Amino acid sequence: MEDDKVNSRDKARIAIMELANMISVPMSLNAVIRLNVPDAIWQGGANTPLSATQILSLVLPSGGGDPENLQRVLRMLTSYGVFIEHLDANSSERKYSLTDIGKTLVTDADGLSYGPYVLQHHQDALMGAWALVHEAVLDPTTEPFVKANGEPAYSYYGKKPEMNGLMQKAMAGVSVPFMKNVLNSYNGFEGVNKLVDVGGSAGDCLRMILQKHPTVKEAINFDLPEVVAKAPHIPGVTHVGGDMFKSIPAADAIFMKGKG
Repeated sequence: MEDDKVNSRDKARIAIMELANMISVPMSLNAVIRLNVPDAIWQGGANTPLSATQILSLVLPSGGGDPENLQRVLRMLTSYGVFIEHLDANSSERKYSLTDIGKTLVTDADGLSYGPYVLQHHQDALMGAWALVHEAVLDPTTEPFVKANGEPAYSYYGKKPEMNGLMQKAMAGVSVPFMKNVLNSYNGFEGVNKLVDVGGSAGDCLRMILQKHPTVKEAINFDLPEVVAKAPHIPGVTHVGGDMFKSIPAADAIFMKGKG
């Protein structure tokens, strides 16, 4: 019985140490995305197992880089199901290919992937806010992002073109594959003349809806003013800024995506 208690305490200590170091996982993801590792391995669909040295030769064609450090990152993410590690019986060299999870980070024909979504969640402004989460308990009147950066997230992004662009690319990378699945199985937009997408970001979902359902004559992309100010022109789509908690433009149907 005493041995069981000791074993349980040992497991608990290991578990809390793992939790304390969980930041290494998203930071490693950030690293491979910034280094274009998924695209280097994918090579147009080949997904041929490559060593860290081979990957570096593709992402840094002029030379340089440390394959040992890259391999450490790859092995870390292999343990979380992003890569598959291949061991050659005739060599000590380790090679890596992409799992289905890793493939979500590959840039597709539309220039999209889940890579920007990962990067967007770990920008300095957001990381600084995470360090103040405990203060949201002590003082709920001001959210951590405001305490860290002096203003709400979307107004802050609106003043930072690079951050705003990354956020829109992140939303497109998530929304487009989601919308493809919806349009393949859902016909609820038939017969709708005027449609509003609440929280539509750059308007990608409405663009796809209009392509499949040209009977929708008026489409409104409704989001915060700071967001739609940077949205691109899309034929048939009107970008409208506002606050959904105050009012939403009238329409035959309102479309809103949620996180499951």
